[in-house]
Amino acid sequence: MLVTNKALLDAARQGGYAVGAFNINNMEFIQAILSSAAESRSPVIIAVSEGALKYAGFDTLVSMVRVEAEGKNIPVSLHLDHGKDMDVIERCISGGFTSVMIDGSHLSFDENIAVTKEVVDRAGPAGVSVEGELGRLAGIEDNVSVSEQDALFTDPDEAKIFVERTGIDSLAIAVGTSHGAYKFKGEARLAFDRISAIASLVDVPLVLHGASGVNQEHVKLANSFGAEIAGARGVPDEAITEAVKLGISKVNIDTDMRIAFTAYLRKSLDEKKENIDPRKYLGAAREAVGEVVRSKMKLFRSEGKA
Repeated sequence: MLVTNKALLDAARQGGYAVGAFNINNMEFIQAILSSAAESRSPVIIAVSEGALKYAGFDTLVSMVRVEAEGKNIPVSLHLDHGKDMDVIERCISGGFTSVMIDGSHLSFDENIAVTKEVVDRAGPAGVSVEGELGRLAGIEDNVSVSEQDALFTDPDEAKIFVERTGIDSLAIAVGTSHGAYKFKGEARLAFDRISAIASLVDVPLVLHGASGVNQEHVKLANSFGAEIAGARGVPDEAITEAVKLGISKVNIDTDMRIAFTAYLRKSLDEKKENIDPRKYLGAAREAVGEVVRSKMKLFRSEGKA
Protein backbone atom coordinates (compact mmCIF):
# COMPACT_ATOMS: atom_id res chain seq x y z
CA MET A 1 0.00 0.00 0.00
CA LEU A 2 2.86 2.39 0.77
CA VAL A 3 5.25 3.94 -1.75
CA THR A 4 8.59 5.70 -1.40
CA ASN A 5 9.23 9.41 -1.16
CA LYS A 6 11.31 9.06 -4.30
CA ALA A 7 8.29 7.91 -6.29
CA LEU A 8 6.15 10.77 -4.97
CA LEU A 9 8.76 13.52 -5.28
CA ASP A 10 10.09 12.59 -8.71
CA ALA A 11 6.51 12.89 -9.99
CA ALA A 12 6.02 16.19 -8.15
CA ARG A 13 9.24 17.62 -9.53
CA GLN A 14 8.22 16.70 -13.06
CA GLY A 15 4.67 17.98 -12.54
CA GLY A 16 5.58 21.30 -10.92
CA TYR A 17 3.81 20.74 -7.60
CA ALA A 18 4.88 19.74 -4.08
CA VAL A 19 3.85 16.89 -1.81
CA GLY A 20 3.05 17.72 1.79
CA ALA A 21 4.83 15.85 4.58
CA PHE A 22 2.60 16.02 7.65
CA ASN A 23 3.87 15.02 11.08
CA ILE A 24 1.91 12.63 13.25
CA ASN A 25 1.92 11.76 16.95
CA ASN A 26 -1.38 9.95 17.49
CA MET A 27 -4.42 8.36 15.86
CA GLU A 28 -6.35 11.61 15.35
CA PHE A 29 -3.57 13.16 13.26
CA ILE A 30 -3.19 10.02 11.14
CA GLN A 31 -6.92 9.86 10.44
CA ALA A 32 -7.19 13.57 9.68
CA ILE A 33 -4.25 13.57 7.28
CA LEU A 34 -5.14 10.44 5.34
CA SER A 35 -8.85 11.22 5.12
CA SER A 36 -8.09 14.72 3.83
CA ALA A 37 -5.59 13.34 1.31
CA ALA A 38 -8.18 10.87 0.03
CA GLU A 39 -10.78 13.63 -0.21
CA SER A 40 -8.32 15.87 -2.05
CA ARG A 41 -7.08 13.01 -4.25
CA SER A 42 -3.56 14.00 -3.28
CA PRO A 43 -0.39 12.03 -2.69
CA VAL A 44 0.79 12.43 0.89
CA ILE A 45 3.78 11.79 3.13
CA ILE A 46 3.20 10.73 6.72
CA ALA A 47 6.19 12.07 8.67
CA VAL A 48 7.22 10.57 12.01
CA SER A 49 9.89 12.00 14.28
CA GLU A 50 12.04 9.99 16.67
CA GLY A 51 10.11 11.69 19.48
CA ALA A 52 6.78 10.54 18.06
CA LEU A 53 8.05 6.96 17.86
CA LYS A 54 9.06 7.14 21.50
CA TYR A 55 5.71 8.67 22.51
CA ALA A 56 3.32 6.37 20.65
CA GLY A 57 5.43 3.28 20.03
CA PHE A 58 7.03 2.09 16.81
CA ASP A 59 4.73 -0.83 16.01
CA THR A 60 1.63 1.15 17.02
CA LEU A 61 2.32 4.05 14.66
CA VAL A 62 3.37 1.88 11.73
CA SER A 63 0.31 -0.34 12.13
CA MET A 64 -2.10 2.61 12.39
CA VAL A 65 -0.68 4.26 9.27
CA ARG A 66 -0.92 1.04 7.27
CA VAL A 67 -4.49 0.33 8.42
CA GLU A 68 -5.68 3.89 7.73
CA ALA A 69 -3.94 4.01 4.34
CA GLU A 70 -5.60 0.80 3.19
CA GLY A 71 -8.44 1.41 0.78
CA LYS A 72 -7.74 5.13 0.36
CA ASN A 73 -6.50 4.57 -3.22
CA ILE A 74 -3.92 7.34 -2.99
CA PRO A 75 -0.11 7.06 -2.88
CA VAL A 76 1.13 7.28 0.72
CA SER A 77 4.70 7.27 2.03
CA LEU A 78 5.75 6.59 5.63
CA HIS A 79 8.79 8.73 6.34
CA LEU A 80 11.19 9.12 9.28
CA ASP A 81 11.66 12.85 9.88
CA HIS A 82 15.00 14.19 11.18
CA GLY A 83 16.54 10.83 11.95
CA LYS A 84 19.77 11.05 13.92
CA ASP A 85 19.88 7.80 15.89
CA MET A 86 21.29 5.05 13.66
CA ASP A 87 19.47 2.35 15.61
CA VAL A 88 16.14 4.09 14.99
CA ILE A 89 16.98 4.62 11.32
CA GLU A 90 17.89 0.95 10.93
CA ARG A 91 14.64 -0.14 12.56
CA CYS A 92 12.64 2.13 10.26
CA ILE A 93 14.41 0.70 7.21
CA SER A 94 13.58 -2.87 8.22
CA GLY A 95 10.28 -2.19 9.98
CA GLY A 96 7.90 -0.84 7.36
CA PHE A 97 8.97 2.73 6.58
CA THR A 98 9.38 3.58 2.90
CA SER A 99 11.58 6.62 3.41
CA VAL A 100 14.04 7.91 6.02
CA MET A 101 15.72 11.24 6.60
CA ILE A 102 19.23 11.37 7.98
CA ASP A 103 19.82 14.76 9.57
CA GLY A 104 23.55 15.41 9.61
CA SER A 105 23.15 19.17 9.24
CA HIS A 106 24.83 19.74 12.62
CA LEU A 107 27.98 17.98 11.43
CA SER A 108 30.85 19.24 9.31
CA PHE A 109 30.40 18.97 5.55
CA ASP A 110 32.57 15.87 5.22
CA GLU A 111 31.05 14.20 8.29
CA ASN A 112 27.55 14.90 6.96
CA ILE A 113 28.47 13.28 3.65
CA ALA A 114 29.91 10.21 5.40
CA VAL A 115 26.92 9.57 7.69
CA THR A 116 24.39 10.27 4.92
CA LYS A 117 26.20 7.91 2.52
CA GLU A 118 26.13 5.23 5.22
CA VAL A 119 22.33 5.52 5.48
CA VAL A 120 21.93 5.44 1.69
CA ASP A 121 24.02 2.26 1.55
CA ARG A 122 21.80 0.65 4.21
CA ALA A 123 18.46 1.85 2.84
CA GLY A 124 19.02 1.23 -0.87
CA PRO A 125 18.97 -2.60 -0.79
CA ALA A 126 15.71 -2.44 1.22
CA GLY A 127 14.03 -0.23 -1.36
CA VAL A 128 13.78 2.68 1.09
CA SER A 129 14.45 6.21 -0.16
CA VAL A 130 16.69 8.65 1.71
CA GLU A 131 16.47 12.39 2.35
CA GLY A 132 19.56 14.31 3.44
CA GLU A 133 19.91 17.82 4.82
CA LEU A 134 22.52 20.47 4.16
CA GLY A 135 22.53 23.84 5.92
CA ARG A 136 20.92 24.92 9.18
CA LEU A 137 17.35 26.13 9.54
CA ALA A 138 17.07 29.61 11.04
CA GLY A 139 14.56 32.29 10.09
CA ILE A 140 16.00 35.44 8.54
CA GLU A 141 16.21 38.16 11.17
CA ASP A 142 16.62 41.84 10.40
CA ASN A 143 19.77 42.17 12.51
CA VAL A 144 21.59 39.18 10.98
CA SER A 145 24.33 40.09 8.52
CA VAL A 146 24.57 38.68 5.01
CA SER A 147 27.70 36.74 5.93
CA GLU A 148 25.95 35.19 8.94
CA GLN A 149 23.00 34.21 6.75
CA ASP A 150 25.34 32.60 4.23
CA ALA A 151 26.90 30.52 7.01
CA LEU A 152 23.46 29.05 7.78
CA PHE A 153 22.07 28.74 4.27
CA THR A 154 22.72 25.83 1.94
CA ASP A 155 25.56 26.59 -0.45
CA PRO A 156 24.56 25.67 -4.04
CA ASP A 157 27.98 24.34 -5.02
CA GLU A 158 28.20 22.28 -1.84
CA ALA A 159 24.70 20.97 -2.51
CA LYS A 160 25.81 19.63 -5.89
CA ILE A 161 28.80 17.85 -4.36
CA PHE A 162 26.69 16.55 -1.46
CA VAL A 163 24.10 14.97 -3.73
CA GLU A 164 26.70 13.42 -6.02
CA ARG A 165 28.77 11.93 -3.18
CA THR A 166 25.90 10.62 -1.06
CA GLY A 167 23.42 9.33 -3.66
CA ILE A 168 20.42 10.69 -1.74
CA ASP A 169 16.96 10.78 -3.30
CA SER A 170 16.00 14.24 -2.03
CA LEU A 171 17.71 17.19 -0.34
CA ALA A 172 16.41 19.41 2.45
CA ILE A 173 17.83 22.90 2.12
CA ALA A 174 18.12 25.91 4.41
CA VAL A 175 16.79 29.10 2.78
CA GLY A 176 15.38 31.10 5.69
CA THR A 177 12.68 28.97 7.31
CA SER A 178 12.86 27.56 10.82
CA HIS A 179 11.01 25.07 12.96
CA GLY A 180 8.28 26.01 15.41
CA ALA A 181 5.77 28.85 15.58
CA TYR A 182 8.28 31.72 15.81
CA LYS A 183 10.02 31.77 12.44
CA PHE A 184 10.65 35.48 11.87
CA LYS A 185 11.27 38.51 14.08
CA GLY A 186 11.14 40.93 11.16
CA GLU A 187 9.67 40.70 7.69
CA ALA A 188 8.91 37.13 6.63
CA ARG A 189 11.02 36.27 3.60
CA LEU A 190 12.86 33.38 1.99
CA ALA A 191 16.04 33.33 -0.11
CA PHE A 192 14.35 32.52 -3.42
CA ASP A 193 17.55 33.10 -5.41
CA ARG A 194 19.16 30.37 -3.33
CA ILE A 195 16.37 27.90 -4.18
CA SER A 196 16.76 28.65 -7.90
CA ALA A 197 20.51 28.25 -7.78
CA ILE A 198 20.37 24.93 -5.97
CA ALA A 199 17.59 23.61 -8.23
CA SER A 200 19.72 24.38 -11.28
CA LEU A 201 22.68 22.37 -9.95
CA VAL A 202 21.22 19.24 -8.36
CA ASP A 203 19.23 16.46 -9.99
CA VAL A 204 17.06 15.43 -7.02
CA PRO A 205 13.88 16.95 -5.57
CA LEU A 206 14.32 19.71 -3.00
CA VAL A 207 12.65 19.82 0.42
CA LEU A 208 11.49 22.79 2.50
CA HIS A 209 11.37 22.21 6.25
CA GLY A 210 9.83 24.60 8.78
CA ALA A 211 7.18 25.73 6.29
CA SER A 212 4.09 26.23 8.47
CA GLY A 213 2.20 29.46 7.91
CA VAL A 214 1.05 29.92 11.55
CA ASN A 215 -2.59 30.78 10.84
CA GLN A 216 -3.34 33.88 12.91
CA GLU A 217 -7.01 33.00 13.28
CA HIS A 218 -6.05 29.72 14.89
CA VAL A 219 -3.54 31.47 17.12
CA LYS A 220 -6.19 33.98 18.19
CA LEU A 221 -8.71 31.22 18.85
CA ALA A 222 -6.26 29.21 20.93
CA ASN A 223 -5.28 32.28 22.94
CA SER A 224 -8.91 33.20 23.55
CA PHE A 225 -9.32 29.87 25.34
CA GLY A 226 -6.24 30.16 27.52
CA ALA A 227 -3.26 29.38 25.30
CA GLU A 228 -0.22 31.66 25.31
CA ILE A 229 1.09 31.83 21.73
CA ALA A 230 2.16 35.45 21.51
CA GLY A 231 4.00 36.88 18.52
CA ALA A 232 4.05 33.67 16.49
CA ARG A 233 4.75 34.16 12.78
CA GLY A 234 5.13 31.71 9.93
CA VAL A 235 5.82 31.48 6.20
CA PRO A 236 3.25 33.34 4.05
CA ASP A 237 1.29 31.32 1.50
CA GLU A 238 2.66 33.39 -1.37
CA ALA A 239 6.22 32.49 -0.33
CA ILE A 240 5.36 28.79 -0.41
CA THR A 241 3.78 29.19 -3.85
CA GLU A 242 6.93 30.88 -5.16
CA ALA A 243 9.20 28.27 -3.58
CA VAL A 244 7.28 25.45 -5.28
CA LYS A 245 7.51 27.25 -8.62
CA LEU A 246 11.28 27.51 -8.17
CA GLY A 247 11.83 23.83 -7.46
CA ILE A 248 10.62 22.76 -4.01
CA SER A 249 8.95 19.34 -4.30
CA LYS A 250 8.28 18.47 -0.64
CA VAL A 251 6.96 20.81 2.04
CA ASN A 252 6.97 19.86 5.72
CA ILE A 253 4.05 20.89 7.93
CA ASP A 254 3.74 20.31 11.68
CA THR A 255 3.21 23.53 13.66
CA ASP A 256 0.07 24.56 11.76
CA MET A 257 -1.62 21.29 12.66
CA ARG A 258 -0.54 21.52 16.29
CA ILE A 259 -1.95 25.02 16.69
CA ALA A 260 -5.26 24.09 15.02
CA PHE A 261 -5.57 20.95 17.14
CA THR A 262 -4.82 22.89 20.32
CA ALA A 263 -7.21 25.72 19.47
CA TYR A 264 -10.22 23.50 18.80
CA LEU A 265 -9.46 21.13 21.65
CA ARG A 266 -9.39 24.08 24.08
CA LYS A 267 -12.56 25.48 22.55
CA SER A 268 -14.42 22.18 22.91
CA LEU A 269 -13.32 21.66 26.49
CA ASP A 270 -14.26 25.20 27.49
CA GLU A 271 -17.63 25.38 25.77
CA LYS A 272 -18.89 22.05 27.11
CA LYS A 273 -17.35 21.74 30.52
CA GLU A 274 -19.69 18.90 31.41
CA ASN A 275 -18.37 16.74 28.58
CA ILE A 276 -16.19 13.79 29.60
CA ASP A 277 -16.35 11.98 26.26
CA PRO A 278 -12.92 12.29 24.59
CA ARG A 279 -14.42 11.36 21.22
CA LYS A 280 -16.27 14.65 21.13
CA TYR A 281 -13.47 17.05 21.96
CA LEU A 282 -10.79 15.07 20.12
CA GLY A 283 -13.14 14.76 17.15
CA ALA A 284 -13.40 18.55 16.86
CA ALA A 285 -9.61 18.87 17.05
CA ARG A 286 -9.20 16.12 14.44
CA GLU A 287 -11.48 17.95 12.00
CA ALA A 288 -9.44 21.14 12.49
CA VAL A 289 -6.29 19.27 11.53
CA GLY A 290 -8.06 17.90 8.46
CA GLU A 291 -8.99 21.40 7.32
CA VAL A 292 -5.35 22.48 7.63
CA VAL A 293 -4.21 19.52 5.55
CA ARG A 294 -6.77 20.13 2.81
CA SER A 295 -5.79 23.79 2.57
CA LYS A 296 -2.10 22.88 2.32
CA MET A 297 -2.69 20.38 -0.45
CA LYS A 298 -4.48 23.05 -2.41
CA LEU A 299 -1.61 25.47 -1.75
CA PHE A 300 1.00 22.92 -2.85
CA ARG A 301 -1.04 22.14 -5.99
CA SER A 302 -1.00 18.41 -5.20
CA GLU A 303 -4.80 18.31 -5.13
CA GLY A 304 -6.08 15.88 -7.77
CA LYS A 305 -2.62 14.45 -8.50
CA ALA A 306 -3.27 11.02 -6.94
